[in-house]
Amino acid sequence: MGCFFSRRRKADKESRPEGEEELPKQYSWDQREKVDPKDYMFSGLKNETVGRLPGRVAGQQFLIQDCENCNIYIFDHSATITIDDCTNCIIFLGPVKGSVFFRNCRDCKCTLACQQFRVRDCRKLEVFLCCATQPIIESSTNIKFGCFQWYYPELAFQFKDAGLSIFNNTWSNIHDFTPVSGELNWSLLPEDAVVQDYVPLPTTDEELKAVRISTEANRSIVPISRGQRQKSSDESCLVVLFAGDYTIANARKLIDEMVGKDFFLVQTKEVSMKPEDAQRVFREKAPDFLPLLNKGPVIALEFNGDGAVEGCQLIVNEIFNGTKMFVSESKETAPGDVDSFYNFADIQMGI
Repeated sequence: MGCFFSRRRKADKESRPEGEEELPKQYSWDQREKVDPKDYMFSGLKNETVGRLPGRVAGQQFLIQDCENCNIYIFDHSATITIDDCTNCIIFLGPVKGSVFFRNCRDCKCTLACQQFRVRDCRKLEVFLCCATQPIIESSTNIKFGCFQWYYPELAFQFKDAGLSIFNNTWSNIHDFTPVSGELNWSLLPEDAVVQDYVPLPTTDEELKAVRISTEANRSIVPISRGQRQKSSDESCLVVLFAGDYTIANARKLIDEMVGKDFFLVQTKEVSMKPEDAQRVFREKAPDFLPLLNKGPVIALEFNGDGAVEGCQLIVNEIFNGTKMFVSESKETAPGDVDSFYNFADIQMGI
């Protein structure tokens, strides 16, 4: 009885003109565009300004090594980036889905966003960072950190392509694997540090200059938070926004309004909540929010400053009337709100 396909292959073979060779089979993986590793590497450069424009890296891995006195700009998202043996370089890295790993580098200034950040055998790095997990340093000294502050039109989409949230940023929560008794291998940059003084915009390469960059604080894709710095007041306020069409826009608007009234943004978080989590965090108010949890992750904001609770309640009632949010009720209950939410979030995210 024989197989239909075997008969068809035999017929095709018989119908081929004598002497004509059979063409090799083409598979889907043969159709893929070949990746040249040299397109995803800067190696052995000195006194140069180089970079990659939006769309040129497109989620690939990237390597930077043995560079000296260079300005390096990766205006795209990538899978992982390793920086080895670089000296006196200025580096900007767009969102990195996995890890950024500095090894044996010194005297470098950087702005970058990533899922994981690690430094080993480095000295004197200054880093404006957005990192979803706890940054780690090892066998390194004089590492200084600030909050990521950068904008260009494609950056928000690149964060999304890299699977990073602009609200998950533990930039100041550093873990030192090799602490030295009586010394601190890392510190925070001054709160008034101007990112462009450390990582200036490209000025010599015409293609890179064409990227429409802003380093103004109020345009930064990542909200600028105080992190682990000492709070200016003993009064904080927790606000939790629930998933919807305008959640990110509402969060950014609320931050702008509160900062405009001289309150400080301490920390932010975007995380999914289950009903039992809401019961612990929102307590007696939980039933009001349970139906909203299945729409997506929530965004939490902690503000600080004298009168933060009342100021936040006024803004929410005036500008976001009709949008359901959790806002701390009083100065007395707010510390418990903040602790309950962020303890839950840190456990949820494994921080």
